[in-house]
This record gives sequence, C-alpha cells and structure tokens, in this order.
Amino acid sequence: MRTSHTARRLFRIAIGLLAATVLATACSPGAAQTGGSGEPRAGGDLTFLIDSLGDTWIPNNSAISSFQGHVWGHVTDKLVHVDETGTVSPWVAQSWDRNDDATEFTLRLRPGVTFSDGTPVDAAAVVANLDLWARGRPDDGIRPIGLFPKTYDSAEAVDPATVRVRFSSPTLGFVPTLGYHGSILISPATLARPAAEQADLSNSIGSGPYVVESWRDDDSVVLRKRDDYDWAPEVFEHQGAARIDTITYKVVSEQPVRTSSVRSGQADVAYNPSPKELESFRAEGFTTATPRYLGFVNGFAVNTAAAPFDDLRVRQALQHGLDRDEIISTVYTPDWLPAESFLQSNVPGATDHSASFAFDRARAEQLLDEAGWVRGADGTRAKDGTPLSVTLHPNPYLATSTAVDELIAQQLRAIGFTVEIQSFDVVTYTQRVEIGSVPLYEVTRSIIDAGTVSGILTDADNGENWFGVGQSDPKLVELASGIAGASDPAARDAQLDELQAHVLDQAYFVPITQIVQRIYLQSPRVHDVTYNGVAYANYYTAWIGD
Repeated sequence: MRTSHTARRLFRIAIGLLAATVLATACSPGAAQTGGSGEPRAGGDLTFLIDSLGDTWIPNNSAISSFQGHVWGHVTDKLVHVDETGTVSPWVAQSWDRNDDATEFTLRLRPGVTFSDGTPVDAAAVVANLDLWARGRPDDGIRPIGLFPKTYDSAEAVDPATVRVRFSSPTLGFVPTLGYHGSILISPATLARPAAEQADLSNSIGSGPYVVESWRDDDSVVLRKRDDYDWAPEVFEHQGAARIDTITYKVVSEQPVRTSSVRSGQADVAYNPSPKELESFRAEGFTTATPRYLGFVNGFAVNTAAAPFDDLRVRQALQHGLDRDEIISTVYTPDWLPAESFLQSNVPGATDHSASFAFDRARAEQLLDEAGWVRGADGTRAKDGTPLSVTLHPNPYLATSTAVDELIAQQLRAIGFTVEIQSFDVVTYTQRVEIGSVPLYEVTRSIIDAGTVSGILTDADNGENWFGVGQSDPKLVELASGIAGASDPAARDAQLDELQAHVLDQAYFVPITQIVQRIYLQSPRVHDVTYNGVAYANYYTAWIGD
C-alpha cells in the first residue's frame, strides 16, 4: 500500500510552491539566503524539486533513471564507490581480488552492514542481488540491469563475508560496474517479491543512510535518516548517521517554478535549471553544480537499417553538418565541453577523435551531392522523389534537449534536410521512442567502465544493437568482443582507441557535446554536497546552515 505524505508538510510545500513565483519577483537578489561557513551540524529538512519521478519503482527497472536514481542513491548502498574520475574505492565490499585472466573475482564484505529491517548485508544477500542484476526476471516484468556484464556466470557465498563471482570470459570491468547506479543493494526479502509489489516503494528495503518514510505516485517521496547507519565509503570525510534529518523529493514539472522556489527560500534544490541562468544564480549567491558523468557523450546513435542513414555518406554528412561550437555558445555555458569521441573524456580509456566528425558544412554538402541527394528550388534535398528528411525526438531526460534539437534542426536544414521535431513527456517517450525504433536516438547513457560497450554496440550475446548493424560489421564485432574479453588493461585500452575510431569513421554515432545531464541549483544554506561518477547529488555528507 502506498503511504501518504505527512499532511502538514505537503500543505506547506504546495502552498509555498504556488507562491514561489510571486515571492521571487518581490525579492531582490540580496534577499536570498547567503548562508555561512562553519562546522557541520546535524538536523534540518531538505526539499529537492524534480521534474519527474518516473513511472515505476521496481528497483531493477528504475535504478538507472535520471529521476528515481536520486532516491535510490540515498536508500541503498553499493559494493564499491566510483568517483567522477572513475576511481574505485571500497564500500560494502572492503576488498577484492581476481584471478589472472579476470574470470573469477572474490569480494570480501564489510562487517556490521545491515538492511533497514535489521537483516545483514551478507554474502547470501549479495549473491541474490548479483543474480537479479544479471538476469532479472523477464517473465515477471523485472529487467536485468543495463550494462551489467553479460559474461556473468554465477556467484556463490563462500562464507557469510565472502562472495566468489565467476564469468564465462575475462571481465575486467566487473568491479567498477559494481559502482554503477543500477547496482544497488536491496534486501532479499524485497527481491523475492513479485514485480507488482516491488513497484510499491514502501516495500523496498535497502542498506543506505535513509529509509522511505512516505511516498505518493508521481508526486513526492520523503526520506528519513537511519540513526544506526555507520558504513559510508571511507573516501567520505563524514562517517555515522547522515546529518540532514529528512529529504523530500517533490515533483514540480515547470522549470521556472522550481528555480523560483529556491530563489524565494521555499525549497533548497532545483533540478535541471536552464544552463543559461546559471551565471545569474551564482551572482545572486546561490550554488550551482554541473557535474559530468562517466558515460557516453550527448549525441545520436544512428540506425543504419533506416534510410537514408543506411548510406555511409549521409551519416558522415550528418556528422560534419553539426556546428558544435554554435550549440555550446547558444544553449550552454563554458561549463560544457565539446565532444572528443562518443565517450566522455573523463572515462578511463577515452581518446580524442574529434577530427573525424569536425564541423565542415562544405564537406557535408559534398557528401550529400555524392550520395545523389539533389537540392530543389526551396533548398531541400530529394532523391528519386523522396525527400531527405528526419524526425528528431528530444530526450526528456536531458533538460536542454529540445533547445539543442531546435538548433540542430536549423543546421541540418542548412545542408538540405527536411527536419521535424516531435516531443514527448518522460512516460510517453519511454513507450514510443526506443533505440532501433527511430533513425536517430538521442543518447544520454552513463557507464562506469568502457568494457561494457560490448553489450551495446551489436546484438552479439543479446546486446542492444544501437546502430542496427547486428553482426554485419566484423570489425565492430571483433573490437567490441575483444574489449569485453580482454584480461590485460593495456591491450584493452589499445582496442578501445581503435573501436572509437571505427565507430566514428563509420558514422555510427554522431557526437554533439560532452554531457552534463544533471544540473543543480542549490540554496547557499546547503553545504558539503558530493557527486558520484554518474553525477548524482548525494546528501549523506551534506548539512544545512543558517
């Protein structure tokens, strides 16, 4: 059964949000709380305004969401912690080792860790999670965790504090993937429930520093801290219970209302403000954060099975037709970086291949001419009576996607494309727009370790087949499988460099910019927020000042 908010809190937040825009107009910049420095203190309640809370709370199906992931990051722990540079450090797994060919790993668990119902996070619990992450329960509507190694074979509890994990082939990326935002530790009691019961967030038992106090579907989630929590990653300066008493995630779909509410003191954090407003917020004394996550850059995965992108020349014209400098200067700020590959530059093993897709409108025009697409009197191109057309679907998980796509549409029209833009809300988008269902899919995908790309690029081993090539490109298959099966890190890095070059030379992927998917506007009274390798804000160490 879904529980409701404390009535008083809901009333206070609702009234505050309705008044926020008016209040913000009346407040001068100097009226915003500036907070102060000082020693961290315990206590206080934090209100986080978010544009959505998704359409399900089944852990496997929602943990990688840009929205629900915020909640899971406080209710659950992970076996390892991964920071924004890809550095792995102990968490619930206090140490690990592997055999020489990276097909068997041994995890040693931290003693004394418990789920919020008091049961231990022991080897049996970890095995139950690993099995479900890898396989899911498709017949019950529970999906495997995206990007979990497809080479997973089995795991066993050697003793209550030791887990042995086996893979069918070398899997160097296993340990980093344990820090991926999908790899959340959930009580076996929750995992044993059918999907319909897992969809009720109140049934989810984690080992994190907060528990679910109440929730309302597509409206709000209230978390309350666990007083007995004492096993945070050692890289955090703070240990013991969280400092902030409660965190309320409140859905406010209108971006201006979210930011106005923070400006007026009605809320503490607004998710996904406009990038162009960040400088003015900072000038007023507010904190902004634009952490980059480890993963793919923002760009288009091109479906090579869909005309006209079955022609390499058209794909390459698309690459060279995008003016990325104009996109950054128009939509973004200097916090954003140009893409150098299809991987973010902070991903270990990413290399610079930007020359292969550099903006060159004349080259784009030449490629389309060579492919037989002829300009008409109105400037649009056609071939054998068929217009050169494409429909863009802005990705609602990226706040700037619509603005970026509108500018891209102008740039593509300049080289002869007919472009339409079709937008959906989050729920409709996930139902109608999938990789392979549209010619261009706008990617916003985080990864922890580049070895997981093998599960994306082709359909080998039930891969996601991002580019619609199946296994028809032997070099792509060879490189992807070689990276996945590498047991030597140096050899894998060399293959990864070659893979990046091949994907971009074949124009399977059209990079736009390095991605900042999660943008935060924060009250100056909130201090010591941390951001992990997938750019989620974590309030375990945070505290609220005056």
